[in-house]
Amino acid sequence: MTDTHAFWLAGRQATGDTTFDVHNSYDGRLVGTVAEPTEAQVEEAVAAAHSVVDEFAATPAHVRAKALNHVADRLIERTEEIAQLISAENGKPIKWARGEVGRAVSVFRFSAEEARRWNSGEAQRLDTDAGGTGRMAITRRIPKGVVLGIAPFNFPLNLSAHKVAPAIAVGAPIILKPAPATPISSLILGELLAETDLPAGSWSVLTVPNDRMPALVQDERLPVISFTGSGPVGYAIMDSVPRKHCTLELGGNGAAVVLADYASEADLDWAASRIATFSNYQGGQSCISVQRVIADAAVYDRLLPKVVAAVEAQVTGDPADAATDVGPLVSEDAAKRVESWVDEAVQAGASLLAGGKRDGATYAPTVLADVPADVTIACEEVFGPVLTVKKVDGEAEAFATVNDSKYGLQAGVFTHDLQTAFRAHRALEVGGVVIGDAPSYRADQMPYGGAKQSGVGREGVKFAMDDYTYERVLVLTGLAL
Repeated sequence: MTDTHAFWLAGRQATGDTTFDVHNSYDGRLVGTVAEPTEAQVEEAVAAAHSVVDEFAATPAHVRAKALNHVADRLIERTEEIAQLISAENGKPIKWARGEVGRAVSVFRFSAEEARRWNSGEAQRLDTDAGGTGRMAITRRIPKGVVLGIAPFNFPLNLSAHKVAPAIAVGAPIILKPAPATPISSLILGELLAETDLPAGSWSVLTVPNDRMPALVQDERLPVISFTGSGPVGYAIMDSVPRKHCTLELGGNGAAVVLADYASEADLDWAASRIATFSNYQGGQSCISVQRVIADAAVYDRLLPKVVAAVEAQVTGDPADAATDVGPLVSEDAAKRVESWVDEAVQAGASLLAGGKRDGATYAPTVLADVPADVTIACEEVFGPVLTVKKVDGEAEAFATVNDSKYGLQAGVFTHDLQTAFRAHRALEVGGVVIGDAPSYRADQMPYGGAKQSGVGREGVKFAMDDYTYERVLVLTGLAL
Protein backbone atom coordinates (compact mmCIF):
# COMPACT_ATOMS: atom_id res chain seq x y z
CA MET A 1 0.00 0.00 0.00
CA THR A 2 2.45 2.67 -1.12
CA ASP A 3 0.61 4.32 -4.04
CA THR A 4 0.03 8.07 -4.14
CA HIS A 5 -3.62 8.77 -3.44
CA ALA A 6 -5.35 11.64 -5.22
CA PHE A 7 -8.05 13.63 -3.48
CA TRP A 8 -11.50 14.26 -4.95
CA LEU A 9 -12.34 17.72 -6.26
CA ALA A 10 -15.97 18.25 -7.31
CA GLY A 11 -16.32 14.58 -8.22
CA ARG A 12 -13.03 14.09 -10.04
CA GLN A 13 -9.56 13.02 -8.94
CA ALA A 14 -6.91 15.70 -8.54
CA THR A 15 -3.42 16.18 -7.17
CA GLY A 16 -1.75 19.31 -5.86
CA ASP A 17 1.82 20.53 -5.53
CA THR A 18 2.61 18.72 -2.28
CA THR A 19 2.03 15.35 -0.63
CA PHE A 20 2.21 13.84 2.84
CA ASP A 21 2.81 10.31 4.06
CA VAL A 22 0.56 8.10 6.17
CA HIS A 23 2.31 5.59 8.42
CA ASN A 24 1.16 2.56 10.39
CA SER A 25 1.50 3.40 14.07
CA TYR A 26 2.26 -0.21 15.06
CA ASP A 27 5.36 -0.79 12.95
CA GLY A 28 5.95 2.56 11.28
CA ARG A 29 5.64 1.27 7.73
CA LEU A 30 4.43 3.55 4.97
CA VAL A 31 0.76 2.98 4.22
CA GLY A 32 0.44 5.53 1.45
CA THR A 33 1.32 8.95 0.12
CA VAL A 34 -1.56 11.40 -0.18
CA ALA A 35 -1.87 14.47 -2.38
CA GLU A 36 -2.64 17.78 -0.70
CA PRO A 37 -4.86 20.34 -2.47
CA THR A 38 -3.65 23.83 -3.24
CA GLU A 39 -5.53 26.92 -2.10
CA ALA A 40 -6.83 27.35 -5.65
CA GLN A 41 -8.16 23.78 -5.68
CA VAL A 42 -9.91 24.26 -2.35
CA GLU A 43 -11.53 27.39 -3.75
CA GLU A 44 -12.60 25.46 -6.84
CA ALA A 45 -14.25 22.78 -4.71
CA VAL A 46 -16.09 25.30 -2.53
CA ALA A 47 -17.26 27.29 -5.55
CA ALA A 48 -18.46 24.12 -7.28
CA ALA A 49 -20.39 23.01 -4.20
CA HIS A 50 -21.95 26.44 -3.75
CA SER A 51 -22.98 26.60 -7.41
CA VAL A 52 -24.79 23.27 -7.33
CA VAL A 53 -26.88 23.87 -4.19
CA ASP A 54 -30.17 24.39 -6.03
CA GLU A 55 -29.54 21.68 -8.61
CA PHE A 56 -28.67 19.07 -6.02
CA ALA A 57 -31.64 19.92 -3.82
CA ALA A 58 -33.90 19.38 -6.85
CA THR A 59 -32.36 16.00 -7.72
CA PRO A 60 -35.05 13.29 -7.68
CA ALA A 61 -35.05 11.16 -4.54
CA HIS A 62 -34.56 7.97 -6.54
CA VAL A 63 -31.31 9.33 -7.99
CA ARG A 64 -29.89 10.06 -4.54
CA ALA A 65 -31.13 6.75 -3.15
CA LYS A 66 -29.62 4.83 -6.05
CA ALA A 67 -26.24 6.46 -5.48
CA LEU A 68 -26.33 5.68 -1.76
CA ASN A 69 -27.28 2.05 -2.37
CA HIS A 70 -24.46 1.79 -4.90
CA VAL A 71 -21.92 2.89 -2.30
CA ALA A 72 -23.34 0.38 0.20
CA ASP A 73 -23.11 -2.44 -2.33
CA ARG A 74 -19.56 -1.56 -3.32
CA LEU A 75 -18.48 -1.37 0.31
CA ILE A 76 -19.72 -4.92 0.73
CA GLU A 77 -17.80 -6.06 -2.35
CA ARG A 78 -14.60 -4.42 -1.12
CA THR A 79 -15.02 -5.13 2.60
CA GLU A 80 -11.77 -7.01 3.19
CA GLU A 81 -9.66 -4.60 1.15
CA ILE A 82 -11.09 -1.58 2.96
CA ALA A 83 -10.85 -3.23 6.38
CA GLN A 84 -7.17 -3.95 5.78
CA LEU A 85 -6.68 -0.31 4.83
CA ILE A 86 -8.46 0.98 7.94
CA SER A 87 -6.33 -1.32 10.10
CA ALA A 88 -3.14 -0.21 8.36
CA GLU A 89 -3.65 3.55 8.58
CA ASN A 90 -5.49 3.61 11.92
CA GLY A 91 -3.86 0.76 13.88
CA LYS A 92 -7.31 -0.71 14.56
CA PRO A 93 -7.40 -4.50 15.05
CA ILE A 94 -8.65 -6.11 11.86
CA LYS A 95 -11.73 -7.61 13.51
CA TRP A 96 -12.88 -4.15 14.56
CA ALA A 97 -11.98 -2.71 11.15
CA ARG A 98 -14.22 -5.28 9.45
CA GLY A 99 -17.01 -4.25 11.80
CA GLU A 100 -16.48 -0.63 10.87
CA VAL A 101 -16.98 -1.38 7.19
CA GLY A 102 -20.19 -3.21 8.02
CA ARG A 103 -21.46 -0.22 9.96
CA ALA A 104 -20.66 2.13 7.06
CA VAL A 105 -22.68 -0.16 4.79
CA SER A 106 -25.64 0.29 7.14
CA VAL A 107 -25.24 4.07 7.18
CA PHE A 108 -25.46 4.27 3.39
CA ARG A 109 -28.36 1.83 3.25
CA PHE A 110 -30.31 3.63 5.96
CA SER A 111 -29.65 6.90 4.13
CA ALA A 112 -30.95 5.44 0.87
CA GLU A 113 -34.13 4.35 2.62
CA GLU A 114 -34.61 7.75 4.25
CA ALA A 115 -33.94 9.54 0.95
CA ARG A 116 -36.94 7.79 -0.59
CA ARG A 117 -39.36 8.86 2.14
CA TRP A 118 -37.76 12.20 2.97
CA ASN A 119 -39.33 15.62 2.47
CA SER A 120 -42.71 14.37 1.28
CA GLY A 121 -44.27 17.21 3.27
CA GLU A 122 -46.75 17.63 6.07
CA ALA A 123 -50.15 19.22 5.46
CA GLN A 124 -51.91 21.28 8.13
CA ARG A 125 -55.40 22.79 7.95
CA LEU A 126 -55.36 26.43 9.00
CA ASP A 127 -59.13 26.94 9.23
CA THR A 128 -59.08 26.03 12.90
CA ASP A 129 -59.22 29.81 13.30
CA ALA A 130 -61.53 32.10 11.31
CA GLY A 131 -58.58 33.93 9.79
CA GLY A 132 -57.40 30.71 8.20
CA THR A 133 -60.60 29.81 6.36
CA GLY A 134 -59.76 28.25 3.02
CA ARG A 135 -56.07 27.98 3.85
CA MET A 136 -53.74 25.01 4.20
CA ALA A 137 -50.04 24.92 5.10
CA ILE A 138 -47.62 22.42 3.62
CA THR A 139 -44.28 22.12 5.41
CA ARG A 140 -41.20 20.64 3.80
CA ARG A 141 -37.55 20.51 4.86
CA ILE A 142 -35.01 22.30 2.65
CA PRO A 143 -31.20 21.90 2.74
CA LYS A 144 -29.46 24.76 4.55
CA GLY A 145 -26.67 24.71 1.98
CA VAL A 146 -23.24 23.15 1.62
CA VAL A 147 -22.06 20.96 4.50
CA LEU A 148 -18.45 20.98 5.65
CA GLY A 149 -17.93 17.56 7.22
CA ILE A 150 -14.81 17.20 9.39
CA ALA A 151 -14.10 13.57 10.28
CA PRO A 152 -11.83 12.12 13.01
CA PHE A 153 -9.14 9.43 12.88
CA ASN A 154 -10.73 6.84 15.15
CA PHE A 155 -13.51 5.70 12.76
CA PRO A 156 -12.13 7.02 9.48
CA LEU A 157 -14.69 5.29 7.27
CA ASN A 158 -17.85 5.14 9.36
CA LEU A 159 -17.72 8.65 10.75
CA SER A 160 -17.02 9.95 7.25
CA ALA A 161 -20.11 8.01 6.17
CA HIS A 162 -22.11 9.74 8.89
CA LYS A 163 -21.21 13.10 7.34
CA VAL A 164 -21.56 12.18 3.67
CA ALA A 165 -24.55 9.84 3.42
CA PRO A 166 -27.17 12.02 5.20
CA ALA A 167 -26.04 15.04 3.18
CA ILE A 168 -26.54 13.18 -0.08
CA ALA A 169 -29.87 11.85 1.17
CA VAL A 170 -31.27 15.37 1.59
CA GLY A 171 -29.56 16.81 -1.48
CA ALA A 172 -27.04 18.98 0.35
CA PRO A 173 -23.60 19.30 -1.27
CA ILE A 174 -20.80 18.20 1.04
CA ILE A 175 -17.09 18.82 1.34
CA LEU A 176 -15.52 16.11 3.46
CA LYS A 177 -12.28 16.85 5.28
CA PRO A 178 -10.72 13.63 6.68
CA ALA A 179 -8.23 13.46 9.55
CA PRO A 180 -4.61 13.82 8.34
CA ALA A 181 -3.62 10.62 10.16
CA THR A 182 -6.25 8.51 8.36
CA PRO A 183 -7.31 10.10 5.05
CA ILE A 184 -7.17 7.10 2.73
CA SER A 185 -10.34 5.44 4.02
CA SER A 186 -12.28 8.61 3.21
CA LEU A 187 -10.72 8.75 -0.25
CA ILE A 188 -12.13 5.26 -0.88
CA LEU A 189 -15.60 6.76 -0.44
CA GLY A 190 -14.67 9.18 -3.19
CA GLU A 191 -13.87 6.27 -5.49
CA LEU A 192 -17.30 4.79 -4.90
CA LEU A 193 -19.19 8.09 -5.21
CA ALA A 194 -17.40 8.75 -8.50
CA GLU A 195 -19.12 5.65 -9.90
CA THR A 196 -22.56 7.26 -9.39
CA ASP A 197 -24.57 9.84 -11.34
CA LEU A 198 -24.56 12.52 -8.64
CA PRO A 199 -24.08 16.07 -9.99
CA ALA A 200 -20.53 17.32 -10.36
CA GLY A 201 -19.75 19.58 -7.43
CA SER A 202 -22.15 17.87 -5.06
CA TRP A 203 -19.28 16.24 -3.19
CA SER A 204 -15.54 16.60 -2.66
CA VAL A 205 -13.02 14.88 -0.38
CA LEU A 206 -10.25 17.36 0.39
CA THR A 207 -7.15 16.24 2.29
CA VAL A 208 -6.52 19.68 3.74
CA PRO A 209 -4.04 19.86 6.66
CA ASN A 210 -5.39 21.08 9.98
CA ASP A 211 -3.43 24.32 9.94
CA ARG A 212 -5.25 25.40 6.78
CA MET A 213 -8.73 24.71 8.11
CA PRO A 214 -9.65 28.09 9.68
CA ALA A 215 -10.21 29.74 6.30
CA LEU A 216 -12.36 26.83 5.12
CA VAL A 217 -14.37 26.79 8.35
CA GLN A 218 -15.06 30.52 8.07
CA ASP A 219 -16.06 30.49 4.39
CA GLU A 220 -19.62 31.87 4.23
CA ARG A 221 -20.51 29.56 1.35
CA LEU A 222 -20.36 26.62 3.80
CA PRO A 223 -23.21 27.38 6.22
CA VAL A 224 -23.29 23.98 7.95
CA ILE A 225 -20.37 22.42 9.82
CA SER A 226 -20.49 18.86 11.11
CA PHE A 227 -17.44 18.12 13.26
CA THR A 228 -16.42 15.01 15.19
CA GLY A 229 -13.32 15.30 17.35
CA SER A 230 -11.93 16.86 20.49
CA GLY A 231 -13.80 19.38 22.59
CA PRO A 232 -11.25 22.20 22.40
CA VAL A 233 -11.16 22.04 18.60
CA GLY A 234 -14.92 21.71 18.28
CA TYR A 235 -15.71 24.67 20.49
CA ALA A 236 -12.99 26.74 18.83
CA ILE A 237 -14.75 26.08 15.52
CA MET A 238 -18.13 27.09 16.93
CA ASP A 239 -16.72 30.22 18.54
CA SER A 240 -15.10 31.26 15.26
CA VAL A 241 -18.37 31.03 13.27
CA PRO A 242 -21.16 32.16 15.60
CA ARG A 243 -23.67 32.58 12.75
CA LYS A 244 -23.17 29.12 11.26
CA HIS A 245 -25.03 25.96 12.11
CA CYS A 246 -22.62 23.60 13.89
CA THR A 247 -23.10 19.99 14.91
CA LEU A 248 -20.34 18.94 17.31
CA GLU A 249 -19.77 15.33 18.33
CA LEU A 250 -17.10 15.66 20.99
CA GLY A 251 -15.48 13.73 23.81
CA GLY A 252 -16.71 11.77 26.77
CA ASN A 253 -15.53 9.72 29.72
CA GLY A 254 -18.07 6.94 29.50
CA ALA A 255 -19.32 5.44 32.74
CA ALA A 256 -20.46 1.86 33.31
CA VAL A 257 -22.61 1.57 36.44
CA VAL A 258 -23.05 -1.86 38.05
CA LEU A 259 -25.90 -1.82 40.57
CA ALA A 260 -26.67 -4.10 43.50
CA ASP A 261 -29.34 -6.16 41.74
CA TYR A 262 -26.81 -7.20 39.07
CA ALA A 263 -25.39 -9.73 41.49
CA SER A 264 -25.28 -13.27 40.13
CA GLU A 265 -21.98 -14.73 38.97
CA ALA A 266 -23.30 -14.78 35.42
CA ASP A 267 -24.32 -11.13 35.70
CA LEU A 268 -20.92 -10.05 36.96
CA ASP A 269 -19.09 -12.16 34.39
CA TRP A 270 -21.10 -10.47 31.63
CA ALA A 271 -20.52 -7.00 33.05
CA ALA A 272 -16.80 -7.61 33.45
CA SER A 273 -16.49 -8.98 29.95
CA ARG A 274 -18.32 -6.06 28.36
CA ILE A 275 -16.42 -3.50 30.43
CA ALA A 276 -13.06 -5.05 29.52
CA THR A 277 -13.90 -5.30 25.84
CA PHE A 278 -15.24 -1.80 25.47
CA SER A 279 -12.62 -0.03 27.54
CA ASN A 280 -10.04 -1.39 25.11
CA TYR A 281 -11.63 -1.82 21.68
CA GLN A 282 -10.18 0.63 19.17
CA GLY A 283 -7.33 1.01 21.70
CA GLY A 284 -9.76 2.92 23.89
CA GLN A 285 -9.92 5.56 21.16
CA SER A 286 -13.67 5.89 21.10
CA CYS A 287 -15.62 8.70 22.72
CA ILE A 288 -17.99 6.10 24.22
CA SER A 289 -15.29 3.73 25.48
CA VAL A 290 -15.66 2.68 29.11
CA GLN A 291 -13.42 4.96 31.15
CA ARG A 292 -15.18 4.87 34.52
CA VAL A 293 -16.60 1.82 36.30
CA ILE A 294 -18.94 2.78 39.13
CA ALA A 295 -19.94 -0.26 41.17
CA ASP A 296 -22.28 -0.61 44.12
CA ALA A 297 -20.56 -1.74 47.30
CA ALA A 298 -22.80 -4.83 47.33
CA VAL A 299 -21.06 -6.19 44.19
CA TYR A 300 -17.77 -4.26 44.05
CA ASP A 301 -15.53 -6.83 45.76
CA ARG A 302 -16.70 -9.63 43.47
CA LEU A 303 -16.77 -7.52 40.33
CA LEU A 304 -13.30 -5.98 40.63
CA PRO A 305 -11.21 -9.17 40.21
CA LYS A 306 -13.40 -10.22 37.31
CA VAL A 307 -12.80 -6.88 35.57
CA VAL A 308 -9.05 -7.10 36.16
CA ALA A 309 -8.91 -10.67 34.83
CA ALA A 310 -10.99 -9.78 31.77
CA VAL A 311 -8.80 -6.77 31.02
CA GLU A 312 -5.62 -8.81 31.40
CA ALA A 313 -7.06 -11.38 28.97
CA GLN A 314 -7.27 -8.77 26.20
CA VAL A 315 -4.76 -9.72 23.49
CA THR A 316 -2.47 -6.83 22.59
CA GLY A 317 -0.40 -6.95 19.43
CA ASP A 318 -0.28 -6.54 15.68
CA PRO A 319 -3.58 -5.07 14.47
CA ALA A 320 -3.35 -7.17 11.30
CA ASP A 321 -3.57 -10.36 13.40
CA ALA A 322 -7.14 -11.63 13.74
CA ALA A 323 -6.39 -12.69 17.33
CA THR A 324 -5.55 -9.13 18.42
CA ASP A 325 -8.06 -7.33 20.61
CA VAL A 326 -6.05 -4.18 21.32
CA GLY A 327 -3.78 -2.52 18.80
CA PRO A 328 -1.66 0.61 19.05
CA LEU A 329 -2.87 4.14 19.58
CA VAL A 330 -2.86 6.43 16.59
CA SER A 331 0.66 7.64 17.41
CA GLU A 332 3.46 7.23 19.92
CA ASP A 333 2.75 10.73 21.19
CA ALA A 334 -0.81 9.67 22.00
CA ALA A 335 0.51 6.66 23.94
CA LYS A 336 2.98 8.87 25.81
CA ARG A 337 0.16 11.17 26.84
CA VAL A 338 -1.85 8.24 28.21
CA GLU A 339 1.27 7.01 30.01
CA SER A 340 1.78 10.40 31.64
CA TRP A 341 -1.82 10.53 32.87
CA VAL A 342 -1.61 7.04 34.40
CA ASP A 343 1.74 7.84 36.02
CA GLU A 344 0.27 11.05 37.48
CA ALA A 345 -2.63 9.11 38.99
CA VAL A 346 -0.38 6.43 40.49
CA GLN A 347 1.96 9.03 41.96
CA ALA A 348 -1.08 10.72 43.53
CA GLY A 349 -2.11 7.47 45.25
CA ALA A 350 -4.12 5.45 42.72
CA SER A 351 -3.71 1.67 42.77
CA LEU A 352 -2.47 0.14 39.51
CA LEU A 353 -4.24 -3.22 39.18
CA ALA A 354 -3.36 -4.09 35.57
CA GLY A 355 -1.31 -2.71 32.72
CA GLY A 356 0.43 0.60 33.09
CA LYS A 357 3.13 -0.12 30.50
CA ARG A 358 3.89 1.44 27.13
CA ASP A 359 5.70 -0.09 24.15
CA GLY A 360 6.05 2.48 21.40
CA ALA A 361 2.55 3.50 20.33
CA THR A 362 0.97 0.58 22.21
CA TYR A 363 -0.29 1.02 25.76
CA ALA A 364 -1.24 -2.03 27.78
CA PRO A 365 -4.89 -2.37 28.88
CA THR A 366 -4.92 -0.74 32.30
CA VAL A 367 -7.11 -0.74 35.43
CA LEU A 368 -6.82 1.86 38.19
CA ALA A 369 -8.62 1.98 41.55
CA ASP A 370 -8.66 4.56 44.35
CA VAL A 371 -8.09 7.35 41.85
CA PRO A 372 -7.97 10.84 43.41
CA ALA A 373 -10.76 13.05 42.11
CA ASP A 374 -8.46 15.86 41.01
CA VAL A 375 -6.02 14.01 38.76
CA THR A 376 -6.27 14.43 35.01
CA ILE A 377 -7.49 10.93 34.24
CA ALA A 378 -10.41 11.38 36.64
CA CYS A 379 -11.57 14.56 34.93
CA GLU A 380 -10.66 14.35 31.25
CA GLU A 381 -11.19 11.94 28.36
CA VAL A 382 -8.22 9.56 28.31
CA PHE A 383 -8.85 8.26 24.76
CA GLY A 384 -6.76 5.21 25.51
CA PRO A 385 -7.12 1.69 26.97
CA VAL A 386 -7.50 2.75 30.60
CA LEU A 387 -10.37 2.40 33.04
CA THR A 388 -10.87 3.51 36.62
CA VAL A 389 -12.98 1.67 39.18
CA LYS A 390 -14.90 3.32 42.02
CA LYS A 391 -17.05 1.90 44.85
CA VAL A 392 -20.32 3.68 45.73
CA ASP A 393 -23.19 3.11 48.14
CA GLY A 394 -26.43 2.78 46.25
CA GLU A 395 -28.10 4.02 43.12
CA ALA A 396 -28.30 7.69 44.08
CA GLU A 397 -24.55 7.96 44.67
CA ALA A 398 -23.84 6.00 41.51
CA PHE A 399 -25.92 8.35 39.36
CA ALA A 400 -24.46 11.42 41.06
CA THR A 401 -20.97 10.10 40.31
CA VAL A 402 -21.81 9.66 36.64
CA ASN A 403 -23.07 13.25 36.54
CA ASP A 404 -20.00 14.60 38.33
CA SER A 405 -18.29 15.26 35.03
CA LYS A 406 -18.19 18.04 32.45
CA TYR A 407 -18.90 15.36 29.83
CA GLY A 408 -22.19 13.63 29.08
CA LEU A 409 -22.13 11.42 26.00
CA GLN A 410 -23.39 7.95 26.99
CA ALA A 411 -23.61 5.82 30.11
CA GLY A 412 -24.20 2.12 30.65
CA VAL A 413 -26.22 0.81 33.59
CA PHE A 414 -26.11 -2.86 34.51
CA THR A 415 -29.45 -3.55 36.18
CA HIS A 416 -32.42 -5.88 35.71
CA ASP A 417 -34.94 -3.48 37.25
CA LEU A 418 -37.20 -1.65 34.81
CA GLN A 419 -37.97 1.13 37.28
CA THR A 420 -34.25 1.68 37.80
CA ALA A 421 -33.76 1.86 34.05
CA PHE A 422 -36.33 4.63 33.76
CA ARG A 423 -34.86 6.48 36.75
CA ALA A 424 -31.44 6.28 35.08
CA HIS A 425 -32.86 7.65 31.87
CA ARG A 426 -34.36 10.59 33.75
CA ALA A 427 -31.42 11.28 36.06
CA LEU A 428 -28.28 10.78 33.99
CA GLU A 429 -27.06 13.91 32.18
CA VAL A 430 -25.98 12.16 29.00
CA GLY A 431 -27.14 11.82 25.41
CA GLY A 432 -27.79 8.09 25.69
CA VAL A 433 -28.35 5.51 28.44
CA VAL A 434 -27.67 1.84 27.66
CA ILE A 435 -29.27 -0.65 30.04
CA GLY A 436 -27.64 -4.03 30.63
CA ASP A 437 -24.49 -3.21 28.67
CA ALA A 438 -21.51 -0.89 28.42
CA PRO A 439 -22.01 2.71 27.22
CA SER A 440 -20.19 1.87 23.99
CA TYR A 441 -23.21 0.66 22.02
CA ARG A 442 -24.26 2.77 19.05
CA ALA A 443 -26.81 1.87 16.42
CA ASP A 444 -26.12 4.01 13.38
CA GLN A 445 -29.78 4.90 12.81
CA MET A 446 -30.46 6.12 16.36
CA PRO A 447 -29.94 9.71 17.56
CA TYR A 448 -26.39 10.05 18.81
CA GLY A 449 -24.80 12.97 20.60
CA GLY A 450 -23.98 14.44 23.97
CA ALA A 451 -24.97 16.77 26.75
CA LYS A 452 -22.79 19.31 28.54
CA GLN A 453 -19.32 19.47 26.94
CA SER A 454 -19.84 16.32 24.87
CA GLY A 455 -21.31 18.23 21.96
CA VAL A 456 -24.17 20.00 20.26
CA GLY A 457 -26.78 18.42 18.00
CA ARG A 458 -27.35 14.84 16.96
CA GLU A 459 -26.12 12.40 14.34
CA GLY A 460 -27.78 9.16 13.28
CA VAL A 461 -29.04 9.14 9.73
CA LYS A 462 -32.50 10.71 9.99
CA PHE A 463 -31.38 13.05 12.76
CA ALA A 464 -28.42 14.31 10.75
CA MET A 465 -30.78 14.85 7.83
CA ASP A 466 -32.94 17.01 10.10
CA ASP A 467 -29.81 18.84 11.17
CA TYR A 468 -28.76 19.67 7.60
CA THR A 469 -32.17 21.15 6.71
CA TYR A 470 -34.76 23.67 7.85
CA GLU A 471 -38.55 23.82 7.67
CA ARG A 472 -40.11 25.88 4.89
CA VAL A 473 -43.87 26.50 4.94
CA LEU A 474 -46.08 26.84 1.86
CA VAL A 475 -49.49 28.43 2.53
CA LEU A 476 -52.26 27.74 -0.01
CA THR A 477 -55.20 30.12 -0.11
CA GLY A 478 -58.77 29.87 -1.32
CA LEU A 479 -59.12 26.12 -0.99
CA ALA A 480 -62.40 24.26 -0.53
CA LEU A 481 -61.31 22.31 2.54
